Amino acid sequence: MGTITGGEAREILKDNPVILLPMGSHEDQGPHAPMGDYLLAEKIAELAAIRASKAGTRTLVAPVLPFGGADWFGSMTGGIAISQTTLTTVIAEMVDSLHRNGLTRIIVINGHGGNVGPISEVARELYLREQIVLPSLYLWRIGYGLLPGILGGADKAAAVAGHGADPLTSIGLHLFPELIRKDLIPDAKPLKRDPVLDLLFTGLGTASFEGHEVAMPNEYDETYNLGVAKGDPRLCSAETGAALTEKLTDICARFIAHFASKVEA
Repeated sequence: MGTITGGEAREILKDNPVILLPMGSHEDQGPHAPMGDYLLAEKIAELAAIRASKAGTRTLVAPVLPFGGADWFGSMTGGIAISQTTLTTVIAEMVDSLHRNGLTRIIVINGHGGNVGPISEVARELYLREQIVLPSLYLWRIGYGLLPGILGGADKAAAVAGHGADPLTSIGLHLFPELIRKDLIPDAKPLKRDPVLDLLFTGLGTASFEGHEVAMPNEYDETYNLGVAKGDPRLCSAETGAALTEKLTDICARFIAHFASKVEA
C-alpha cells in the first residue's frame, strides 16, 4: 500500500480487499542478525499477499509497524520499543483509519511477542463494540510448531529453537542472506543465573526453584547470552529457512482465503 498512488488507492480499495498489517520489533537478535526483525514479518506478509491474490483473494500489505511493544529488551543500545499502552492506541487508530473508509477486512501478521497483548486488546474491544473480527497470525509461534516436522523430530527442533536462533535466523538466512553475519554466529550457552537469589533463569521473567517455575523480573541481557537463548544458532540454515518461509506463506495465504470467504467485502 505504501507504493500505490492516491488515484490507484481509490480504485483498488473500493472493493474492500483484505489488508495485512505486518508488525515486528527493533531489538537484539544476536550478534549475527539485524535488529530490525520486522523485515521478516513484512516480507512474509508480502509473499502471502501475492500468493493469496494469485489464488483469487485480492490482498494488500499496509506499511510495516517496525517498533514492537516494550517487554524485556529495553536495555539494548539502539533498540526502539513502544509502551504496551501506546502500542494499543497505535494499533487501534491504524485500524480505525482503515475502517473509516470502509476497509474492514484486516489481518495482523505479527512478528514479536511483545505485540501480542496490544493486538489482543484491540481485537477484543473491536469485537465487543462492532462485532468485527481482527485476527492475528503470530508467525514465530506458528514457526516453533513447524520446526519438528521440518527438522525430523522434537529433539532436533528443541536444539535449534530459541531467541537469536530459529525460526528467525534460518528465515533470515533464506530471505536476507546478505544481512546475516554467519562469521559472527555465537556458540550456544546456557541461560544465566539470577544475581540476587542465585536461581537459574528459565526464560524472560522466569527462574527455576527446585524444578518449579518462579516469576521474577529481569531484563534480557541478564538472562540471555549476547541476545541468544536456548537454541543453538550454529544449527540454523537457509534450507530450514526456505522450508519455514514456504510453510508460513502457505498457511497465511490459505487463512486469508478462508477469512475472505467468511467475511464479506
